[in-house]
Amino acid sequence: MVQLYNLHPFGSQRVVPCKQEPAHFCCGRDVLFVASAAASCRVEVFAVRDRGGCEPLGSFATLGPVLRMAHSQAGDYLVTIEEKSKATFLRAYMNWRCMSAGSSRVCVRMVGHKMEESYSETLKEQMSIVEMPLSDPPLCISCCPVNGDLLVGCKNKLVMFCLKYLVINQNLTVLDFERSLILHIDNFIPAEVAFCARHIAITTELDVLILKLELGQQSAGRTEQCAHRVRTLEKPVDGGPSTHTLQLELDEFILCQKPVELLGEESKLCEIPITLESTELPTEDTKHFQVRYLLFRHFIPDQSPFGFCEETKLHSVQLLPVYQTAHEETENKRKLLSLFCFFSLPHVGYLYSVGKVVELISTYQYSEKSEQAVLTLQFLHVITSENLQCFTVRCSAAAARDEDPYIDTTMKACPPVTLDVCTLRMQLFIGPRAICHFRNHIILLTKADTEDITERRKPMRRMLSRKADSIKSRTNSESEPGWNLYIINTVSTIQLYREMVDYSRTYENVKTESCIHLLSEAHLLVRAAIMDPRFLTSDEREELLRAFRESCAFLGDCYSRFDTKDYHLALPYYGMSGLSMTEVLKRLVSEGDEMQTYERGFVFYLTHSLNEDLNEELSKESANKVLQILYLADPVQLPHILCSPCMRNVCPVTAVKYLQKVEKIMPSVVLTLTKAFMALKMGDLIMYEHTMDSYKETMLACGFIGQPKLLRQRKEGMVLPTEFAVHLKEMQPGLLVAATVALHENSKIELEEADTFFKMLCSNSENAIPQLLVDFWEALLVVCSQEEILQELLLRVTSQYVWRISKKQLPETKPLKTTEDLINSCKHFGLIFPWVTSIMSVGSPSDKDYGDDISKLQSLLCSQSINIVSALPVLEPLTEAGNVGLTIHVLCNTRLGKYEEAIDQLLERCPDAALLYAQHELKDENRAVWWNKLLPELCKRTRLTGNNCPGLISSLKAETLSVVAMELELRDFLKDGTAAFFLPHLLHCSQRKLLT
Repeated sequence: MVQLYNLHPFGSQRVVPCKQEPAHFCCGRDVLFVASAAASCRVEVFAVRDRGGCEPLGSFATLGPVLRMAHSQAGDYLVTIEEKSKATFLRAYMNWRCMSAGSSRVCVRMVGHKMEESYSETLKEQMSIVEMPLSDPPLCISCCPVNGDLLVGCKNKLVMFCLKYLVINQNLTVLDFERSLILHIDNFIPAEVAFCARHIAITTELDVLILKLELGQQSAGRTEQCAHRVRTLEKPVDGGPSTHTLQLELDEFILCQKPVELLGEESKLCEIPITLESTELPTEDTKHFQVRYLLFRHFIPDQSPFGFCEETKLHSVQLLPVYQTAHEETENKRKLLSLFCFFSLPHVGYLYSVGKVVELISTYQYSEKSEQAVLTLQFLHVITSENLQCFTVRCSAAAARDEDPYIDTTMKACPPVTLDVCTLRMQLFIGPRAICHFRNHIILLTKADTEDITERRKPMRRMLSRKADSIKSRTNSESEPGWNLYIINTVSTIQLYREMVDYSRTYENVKTESCIHLLSEAHLLVRAAIMDPRFLTSDEREELLRAFRESCAFLGDCYSRFDTKDYHLALPYYGMSGLSMTEVLKRLVSEGDEMQTYERGFVFYLTHSLNEDLNEELSKESANKVLQILYLADPVQLPHILCSPCMRNVCPVTAVKYLQKVEKIMPSVVLTLTKAFMALKMGDLIMYEHTMDSYKETMLACGFIGQPKLLRQRKEGMVLPTEFAVHLKEMQPGLLVAATVALHENSKIELEEADTFFKMLCSNSENAIPQLLVDFWEALLVVCSQEEILQELLLRVTSQYVWRISKKQLPETKPLKTTEDLINSCKHFGLIFPWVTSIMSVGSPSDKDYGDDISKLQSLLCSQSINIVSALPVLEPLTEAGNVGLTIHVLCNTRLGKYEEAIDQLLERCPDAALLYAQHELKDENRAVWWNKLLPELCKRTRLTGNNCPGLISSLKAETLSVVAMELELRDFLKDGTAAFFLPHLLHCSQRKLLT
């Protein structure tokens, strides 16, 4: 594996024309602040151009020498820790850009000072200095890059100031701070702090603590919330005995500390208790913070044969936010995606992910002792006593996995987070002392010792070119001749990407893993650039996107050509590259080379791509070549790839030849069906029939489950029937329906998709329902077990039956199943009741033309499966359809428990069927309807009509009174009618009473 690439990430360098030796410096949005080390106590401001140009903007005085300084992009303010008369002060410089316009007016105010209208109006044209008094001297500071809040580290505590935007009037908004929270940390003196999105990273000389402040609710008046206070021994990093087994009775007797790493929930077991003190004025909706421990790490001094090394201490703690890749959003609407923390010892650096998961991503080993380091989304820049070193980072790989759930699938891929880090460049400099990063620039302070200056005067090869127009201006060059402040322009992402790709070719035929590693680095370099918020406005935007696709294609080539354990990655990388299958074949297949061999990655890509519904047709030559490749590499896939829409132009004769060879060693139903498919394409019906006779129809139907594309394919999102399906529709519709049912029951086709399939197959309009689709619904009812789909199917067939009956429309083809077939095979079609048959026996002759649909509908309603309430709107068109409508009405009322309404309808329109209805339906708990409804209604109608209605009289004399006599008392019969009429039934009733 290549560890040092010796690429060229650093381009030209410019000298910053500082008047005094810099003590501290930091970068703003487009400027560089330089605090001098001399007694002049000034901060110089320089405008930094895209190509590294540097122009003085002006300067402003400070209260005393600057000990620390930081700039906040949110609010565009500069905050400093300054010293005067052995006291330290915390100050924020607002509206400092006024001095670059020539204004020298300055106002100084205390934090939180209420500004009068007349006073605040002057703030438009003058710099404002905000004094922030603290009870303890400030030691370190950090500004949140997300919202501009300020965190100040003092002995045993951290103080958080929230950035406030005070709207004075419609033309003026003033920035101010509010001290909102104090974190009290016992026995903890912070050396450095980093603050981002409520995450806090603190370091001492040998300890690192990362916290997160989480919002909660508290009642008004409560101002303190205590964190966990737990004391425990260190947890060994090297997997030694656990914390609990090593616990001693007295901490004072621990003689030798061990390194500790506590991640996530375990980190709250560290010996650092924290108390939160809210300093905001309480309100009813006061929000308070709760602290959550994310990481604690304790190091021990480096040991040597001569004792402990006193120079071992942490430096360069940094929190790096990564934002969600923007598309239409502006930079102000960017959403935080991931967060990373970096800190370093003199000889090793550590990069952690502290977002969704807290984990160590990378460890950096330096070739010599480091002075300072700065982390960016693309690189880690480290300065040592003689070098500026550039290392690769894995932040974009981790952030990509936080952003995209499809990473590491067959659809998308990304180089792993665990990819080895490597050094891109070790650039010689004399005496590097401090470093910071700004967009595509590195700001580097060098200070050479006297002997270094002497050596530098000797002839030597310059590593970087200095621009001819560079100007270096100093006033005290005699006293301090050895310092320089450089702006080093890093080369464009595209330029460095090209260099990495060119470099990878030197390993292409020698070291496979090194080649893949370099191309992975190039891919991550471009991916990181795309995730940068500035990508939206980048001049390289389109070029970066092209480079991203190109890098995916290169990685796809590697995993296709090389024999690697990760060969499957060829598929997602080619997919991300945007290359068509034809273009991939041109990259990998040599024309006329019959002896060419193909690795697993290429075969994997071919088989999976052909099994997808791609809107691409290979040429005849390409399709035949693919057929040949897969026959040699993976013959079992031939039936499947031949059904791919991409292979539509394959030669069927060649395909059959290969299939016959495979069939001799690996026969299967899918292979037989595929051979029949090819025979149809050839127009050889004899071969087709001979092939289809190899298996029974039930086996053939199940065979389509193994390859649904034999029947239907997709093109541009549409479902298209194949030539095979068209042939089956004409010659074997039953097999086609059975195969489609098998596909649905095995989740190979959805119900709506099947509807579209049959409509297109039968060339029906979008709203017309072909009989073959109704056959499919009826066949599916036989096997369907899902209640939701079952009710949908019942409503669909009911609707179709009703439509045909009401429109007097005959099906265009003969139904595959009769009513009797459905009753015998499907439990959802019930036996038709005798009273329904009785009604229909006196129906009109025209009903017989649609008897099949009528009987199927009645059979459905005679079962208990269909939800009758849902079916009522569907049945509405048949309300006036003669005897058919009567049967539907009565069946629905019966299912709804409306027996009296059903009897009224029968007595009104078909009284001869009333008795049969009563005998069939009025049983058990419904038996009382005989005497409560049927008997009185018969008597009433008999009186009104006299002997003119023999049907009513026969219904009354026949069975009704016999049933009623079994239940009623003698006196009940004498309340209505004459004794002579009821005499036989009175006798029957008396006999029953005597027996009881």
